Amino acid sequence: MLLLAPLASSACGSDNPTTPTEPTPVSVTESFNGTLNPNGGRTFPFAVERAGTITARIAALAPDDTVRVGLALGTWNGATCTQTIPNDNATLNTTVTGTAQQTGQFCARIYDALGTLTGSADFTLEVTHF
Repeated sequence: MLLLAPLASSACGSDNPTTPTEPTPVSVTESFNGTLNPNGGRTFPFAVERAGTITARIAALAPDDTVRVGLALGTWNGATCTQTIPNDNATLNTTVTGTAQQTGQFCARIYDALGTLTGSADFTLEVTHF
């Protein structure tokens, strides 16, 4: 019994409590695939769970990866994408960047801004956010 007393007293309390630290935010990358038709557009809503940078990039565009299309970021209200950061002259690997001031619903949009598509184009968008 006497041997346990020193062990029990040494395990109690601390003069230097540690303050928990918040984990470093980890970004999320979502891929959206589809087909863009001449004079058309496609919208992809996504949820942001932490304020921070949002990027949308055209990761693939075929059969002609030099064609110019529109790429935009915006806010999503459940039915419509309100474009806030558009680039109407985007090509393969073009990125648009914005900042989410708070959590919420956002959207990425790809569209035939200049009427340059003469046929359908398959695409992949990569959207990175927190």
